Amino acid sequence: MARIALVTGGTRGIGAAIAVGLRDAGCTVAATYGGNDVAAEAFKAETGIAVYKWDVGDFAACQAGVAQVEADLGPVDILVNNAGITRDGTLHRMSPENWRAVIATNLDSIFNMTRNVIEGMRARGFGRVISIASINGQKGQIGQANYSAAKAGVFGFTKAVAQENAAKGITVNAVAPGYIATEMVRAVPEEVIKSKILPHIPVGRLGEPEEVARCVTFLASEEAGFITGSTLTANGGQYMT
Repeated sequence: MARIALVTGGTRGIGAAIAVGLRDAGCTVAATYGGNDVAAEAFKAETGIAVYKWDVGDFAACQAGVAQVEADLGPVDILVNNAGITRDGTLHRMSPENWRAVIATNLDSIFNMTRNVIEGMRARGFGRVISIASINGQKGQIGQANYSAAKAGVFGFTKAVAQENAAKGITVNAVAPGYIATEMVRAVPEEVIKSKILPHIPVGRLGEPEEVARCVTFLASEEAGFITGSTLTANGGQYMT
């Protein structure tokens, strides 16, 4: 799969696993990040994957960032919209700033990034757009009205843009992970994981970032060309759609 792939939020957690998975599948990969320079440089040194820093919630920054990646590596064939943040709190306590921050990074970014690669994909007659949603965009979650709303928006975006671009050789899909053993989830007290989370996952364990990465690598492949407008759910049976 000798393609150029761009992964947002690609230097840590699920994004890092996706970037490495695509690299191992033969892609030339660029990974973006928003703020953690130390982690990004460590990731670059370990993997050899090029890293770029910009705010995916800012359209102009995405426009300039994509232009730089394409100047350095070539036209983007595969876009993985993975970048995301949380600013949790029940709605009656949620600030407008925390609402807007999550919507900007988790949903506006999907438009900002896809808009800046879609014309090139259409002109070349090939493209893969894969957005990382969440189980909480499917079922909702207490304390995450902002996050759940943003992730639910990913599904509608995916279906609409898939229909617009199917005739141009472009597929647009989503992956909806459940609880994955990332740094963020591992920070939850072990007793809470054992008593509150694992009992709701039929397979009895957290997912691994590499398992999500394999979903993305498949959807990015030539073999997945007949799959578009779909959501691949990877949550161990916790929520079935």
